[in-house]
Amino acid sequence: MPTAENKTHILVVDDDPNIAQLIRLCLTQEGYEVYIRNRGDTALECFKSEKVHLILLDVMLPGMDGWQVLREIRQSSKVPIIMLTAKDDTFDKVLGLELGADDYITKPFENKELTARVKAVLRRTVPESGTNETAGENKGLSFKELYISLDTYEVVYRGSPVEMPPKELEVLYFLASHPNHVFTREQLLEQVWGFDFFGDSRTVDVHIKRLREKLADSEQFGWQIKTVWGVGYKFDVKE
Repeated sequence: MPTAENKTHILVVDDDPNIAQLIRLCLTQEGYEVYIRNRGDTALECFKSEKVHLILLDVMLPGMDGWQVLREIRQSSKVPIIMLTAKDDTFDKVLGLELGADDYITKPFENKELTARVKAVLRRTVPESGTNETAGENKGLSFKELYISLDTYEVVYRGSPVEMPPKELEVLYFLASHPNHVFTREQLLEQVWGFDFFGDSRTVDVHIKRLREKLADSEQFGWQIKTVWGVGYKFDVKE
């Protein structure tokens, strides 16, 4: 039986106490330790003082809204963050992803959807107790002027480290692991997010756009993230 110290700790930030308690009930049944905060400023204080492995962050909050909290955390941490949005608004989804969120969930949501998304994100970012999946492996890829490490979640481009959220790095690593192979948006969602994604393919487009901005002018080095119109994307490497 895992102790509270060994459990995965999740910070739930929502100004509706009923929703927050329902999320707590759902997550504690899955074995997670849950903190609840109802304001953006107190959520930041909790994040700085407690061990937190994942954050479920509402957009509309008193004290400091979810976007501000997300920006503050991303200045110093890559902890996975799932945004909670009250409406199915594409602008909110895209904004959250561009600011560094790993995923989003639209309210109201089913418990199964919530736990599936949480597990998928944690599976990529928090090693399970007692496992040693990467022992003896070197999950690094090298191309001219580019190095991607899935061990250290590090990207170096043209000799300088590039800051990017975990999901951006995972999209890049997956594509670069299969040079010149074309993947549809749906295939990327399934492979990178790790389950049957509930969102839309716009998520992939946002991540690709951000990657291209950070890896600008890469074609001069013989590789680039290329759009295959009507199909999807590939990591194009010149033979």
